[in-house]
Amino acid sequence: MLQLVIPAYNEEARLPRTLRELRRHVLRARAVTGPVEVIVVDNASTDATAAVALAADSAALPVQVVGCPTPGKGAAVRAGMAVTDAEVVGFMDADGATRLDALEEGWRRLATGADVAIGSRAAEGADTAVRHSWLRERGARAYRSCAARIVPGISDTQCGFKLMDGDLGRHVFRLLETTGFAFDVELLALARASGATVAEFPVTWADVPGSTFAPVRHGAGSFADLARIGRRMRQVRIATEAATPQPAFRPVIVPPLAAEG
Repeated sequence: MLQLVIPAYNEEARLPRTLRELRRHVLRARAVTGPVEVIVVDNASTDATAAVALAADSAALPVQVVGCPTPGKGAAVRAGMAVTDAEVVGFMDADGATRLDALEEGWRRLATGADVAIGSRAAEGADTAVRHSWLRERGARAYRSCAARIVPGISDTQCGFKLMDGDLGRHVFRLLETTGFAFDVELLALARASGATVAEFPVTWADVPGSTFAPVRHGAGSFADLARIGRRMRQVRIATEAATPQPAFRPVIVPPLAAEG
């Protein structure tokens, strides 16, 4: 079984369409993915996000809703992962910006040996339609440059579609401390430190209006998070004891992120 976490903050307008399309796609892709369940994390929304998510629950695509009072996408995904128990877990964005054939492609990457399969808008073969401002584009380039120092070789840390082994996912999310948009970088760094293989695959991605990310409001915080993640990962020590057969991932000893300010 695959369990998908969808973090949602005030997504009553975009979430119903995403869940309808996901339900239709899951019915077609069941031969590859098997049954799929969705965990929508209501991240302290002030609208009807939880209600529209529950209304989408069906036998074809079971949907449960969990609450997360701590603001931030990283906090929301971590809360969703904490209630998973599936062999394969993952997360996707509430706007449905990534075309859903990423489900099958990500599953294939896991089936052929990867521990983590991440959608990429920068991998060869990706198709993206972007309507970002020049400020956001320049900020994204600078962000990618900084992230590459922490997780070298990964061209797109921020695409909101990732699948992974369930035991690994629950392990690294228990260690995760970044609550904001930079959490993907810490997630991938911790996965690699745990001995996991990360595979990127190209996706078709279209910018969907209504994003809650604001370059001016969130940009500085995301760069500060990257700096803290970099300091934390430089101090990571891999435990020397032999890894147990199940799960097949090394335990990781990591210091906490330094406090802000």
